[in-house]
Amino acid sequence: MRRLLSAGLLLGTLLLTACRPTPLQEQQAYVFGTRVEVVVVGSEPERARSAIAAVLREFDRLHQNYHAWQPSQLSDLNSALAAGRPWPVAPEMAALIRDAQQLTAQGEGLFDPGIGRLIALWGFQSEEFKAQLPDPAALAAWQRERPGIADLQLGPEGTASSRKRLLALDFGGYLKGVALDRAAAILREQGIRDALINIGGNVIALGSKDGRPWRVGIQHPRQPGPLATLELHDGEAIGTSGDYQRFFELDGKRYSHLLDPRSGQPVEHTQAVTVVIPAGQGGRGAGTLSDATSKPIFVAGPERWHELADKLGISLVLRVDRDNGIELTQALQQRLQFVGETRDLSIKVVP
Repeated sequence: MRRLLSAGLLLGTLLLTACRPTPLQEQQAYVFGTRVEVVVVGSEPERARSAIAAVLREFDRLHQNYHAWQPSQLSDLNSALAAGRPWPVAPEMAALIRDAQQLTAQGEGLFDPGIGRLIALWGFQSEEFKAQLPDPAALAAWQRERPGIADLQLGPEGTASSRKRLLALDFGGYLKGVALDRAAAILREQGIRDALINIGGNVIALGSKDGRPWRVGIQHPRQPGPLATLELHDGEAIGTSGDYQRFFELDGKRYSHLLDPRSGQPVEHTQAVTVVIPAGQGGRGAGTLSDATSKPIFVAGPERWHELADKLGISLVLRVDRDNGIELTQALQQRLQFVGETRDLSIKVVP
């Protein structure tokens, strides 16, 4: 079974059915293995359409350059690593690798774009997911070596190399956030002040909608429609990692694409984690952080998610556990509005 759902795909309903005295220009596409949506507020349709087109061109470029299993700069690098050869990388890729290495270290290795071979073993480097488990011998070999992005060396001559041949990069849990920040920069450069960009549930807001903050929804991980809504202010980003986005079921058990690098197994204790990142936090773009920090918090689990969120400086977090219990930080509770009755929800607020 294959399913592609995400927190942001319900944003169009929330935004476009509302009263809109100022014209909206909207365009959708399918990039990064998910739907993307760009909404621009403004009275200059031609400028808005031109800016949206520039954003979608950049999305296509990033997708083509850094696709993990179709021919790309990234797949060329992965082939060289598997053969034990150093490989020249472009300055942009080198910068992405260094940034991802830093984020991996900050997240205690629970977010690691260097586990591409593990993702492939589980069958998630594909548009269609087969309901089958990895080959036991191949999985055991990966677990013995435990390669990660920290094992990738960047030489001064612009080459990348690693002694671990099972190391392979997959930017699937990182590149959407980078793309959000690129999109925000492109729109600002083209004079767009008010916009919303959504890449499969990772969303960044620019300005406002008719003077009011953008209101977005957080997808319920097991039911259609939103679990809650909240307002996003200028420059803020929201990211959700969920086991309902990419998964297969076998013998009544769900196997998600969200893998624990420590065990090599899909995470079972969490259904979804949502983080909200203010503009300018941590010296990085809010989009990048929204994508890269939701993953380690998701993997950390019930005992450590809040501790790790504190370590990462993330104060706005919502977690849904395997039993539909909801944990959220006090800071996020003050901004969140649950949809419908909450008496049947088990909600725990942590400081």
